[in-house]
Amino acid sequence: MDLFSFQAHSEPRARLLADRMRPETLEEYIGQEHLIGPGKLLRRAIEGDVVSSILLFGPPGCGKTTLAHIISKQTEGDFVRLNAVDATVKDVREVIQQAESNKNMYGRKTILFLDEVHRFNSARQDALLPAVERGIIIFIGATTENPFHSVNGALLSRSTLFRLEPLAKEHSMIAMRRALADSSKGLGFMKLSADEEALEHIASMANGDIRRALTALELAAVTTPSDLDGTVRVTLDVAEESIRQPTVQADESTQYDVLSAFHKSLRGSSDAALFWFLYAVEKLGMDPMVFLRRLTVACSEDIGLANPQAMVQAVSAMEAYHRIGWPESKYIVSQAILFAVESPKSNAIAVTIGRIMESFDSLKSAEVPLHLRDGHYSGAMKLGHVGYQYPHDYPGHFVEQNYFPEKLSTKVFYEATEQGMEDKIRQNQIKRRGPRKQK
Repeated sequence: MDLFSFQAHSEPRARLLADRMRPETLEEYIGQEHLIGPGKLLRRAIEGDVVSSILLFGPPGCGKTTLAHIISKQTEGDFVRLNAVDATVKDVREVIQQAESNKNMYGRKTILFLDEVHRFNSARQDALLPAVERGIIIFIGATTENPFHSVNGALLSRSTLFRLEPLAKEHSMIAMRRALADSSKGLGFMKLSADEEALEHIASMANGDIRRALTALELAAVTTPSDLDGTVRVTLDVAEESIRQPTVQADESTQYDVLSAFHKSLRGSSDAALFWFLYAVEKLGMDPMVFLRRLTVACSEDIGLANPQAMVQAVSAMEAYHRIGWPESKYIVSQAILFAVESPKSNAIAVTIGRIMESFDSLKSAEVPLHLRDGHYSGAMKLGHVGYQYPHDYPGHFVEQNYFPEKLSTKVFYEATEQGMEDKIRQNQIKRRGPRKQK
């Protein structure tokens, strides 16, 4: 008997409210209309009991496990649930063996629901592949982490990915009102009064996590002394004691996303860049060095010679962080971030690197011109290593000569922009090059 079946037969009020109030049908399901609204693909598959292997990706409390629960009620096949936290390869193989036996003997399908699939290592995920490919099991995985980071590519390619969106405050309000009104599974058996502002507070603090909202409501209800008439009143004060600011989870996927937001903000918003940096370090507990490294790279990739001082600021901030630590270096690092964002921008260095890398495709090898080859030995002249013109012997310390392999002699890779200090380089390039060369 799987967990869902066991819970259905256990004493209702011995289980947590969030468990007791878990929707049994699609009609009771809250939110995710883009997936299970009328006529949507996933809804049609569930209603027709033709669900194929799928991955459910979304934040905690958004309804992933509930959807699996509804599928378990809807299917005529066997439904098995494993949790990736404690399931082993042996557990998976036992499910597959039983599923194969049921399919061969009775033509009965098996759906395996693997909760928190991101906690399954590569070897355990690989154990699923043959059974999924041969249709022995229908795989349903649930994850709070980006599946492209945490799920094997082979398993991901054999499953349809459904992204569940974070639920809103109103969704938690719907769930709590249902619980207050339901006398069989909810809190309706109590003489309970909940102030609207109390429910609003719980819904706000739950931040889209219905399970968290219902748990807070239940805690408030069962721990609050009743009035003389036996009424338990959940006030705002009670609600504030029952739910606290949630701890922000910083899984690998979240860290990648926040770091990406920081780098992109460096190109256009001082406020956002500083926000993402401080949020990551202060709220998510990420290492400031991760952001200092990214800042230093951005000072070349996105600013470059338009303002070379940005690199100086970034490296100085990194040194300050190493010497005085956190949080004292917070101000120095923030200064470097603001300096970088407010600097004129140029991606000419990145473009130049890209052009040079592309040029390699047209060259089998790069022959060094004779006049650029080493001439510091007695036989160099006999080999023709002559003709180099020393720029400092010429006006302006510059002389026109070829510095490239012959095939690239007319190429121009670096073109300075008009941004900041780089404009002076551009003017110098125009003066030196004369008519524009080929790129």
